[in-house]
Amino acid sequence: MAMGATPGVAALIKAGVTHELLHFEAVTDLSDRADIAPEQVFKTLIIALPGELAVAVVPVPSRLSLKAAASALGAAKASMAEPADAERTTGYVVGGISPFGQRKKLRTVVDSSALTWDRVLCSAGKRHWDVAVPPADLVRLTDALTADIRA
Repeated sequence: MAMGATPGVAALIKAGVTHELLHFEAVTDLSDRADIAPEQVFKTLIIALPGELAVAVVPVPSRLSLKAAASALGAAKASMAEPADAERTTGYVVGGISPFGQRKKLRTVVDSSALTWDRVLCSAGKRHWDVAVPPADLVRLTDALTADIRA
């Protein structure tokens, strides 16, 4: 099955980042593969800080600690963004939000566990499509901070 280039994939290509596109019907399809651990598949969450939205990228099996994410970004508190706000700000549909190529550049924090892998998977910008990238490129291209933000 082919996928047209999303803004996220286009950003990776423009930056010259080596990546692999993977199609799946359920996240378990990815984690059932012998070469992919569930903890190296990440989800992109949009959070609301006082006066702004931000991005938190955490392993799929984990829950986000809103308190830890807020602290990492220097905010007093955080909550999950409203889906409509997340979609309008990123240009992606909830369930397919990529950390790359978002409509508006948001401050980003990536869970530090990403750095323990040679590659991590995150949304390619379309539901049922992930992109595998080196974690250093995830952090660099999103200008992310890294911190332990798992609950």
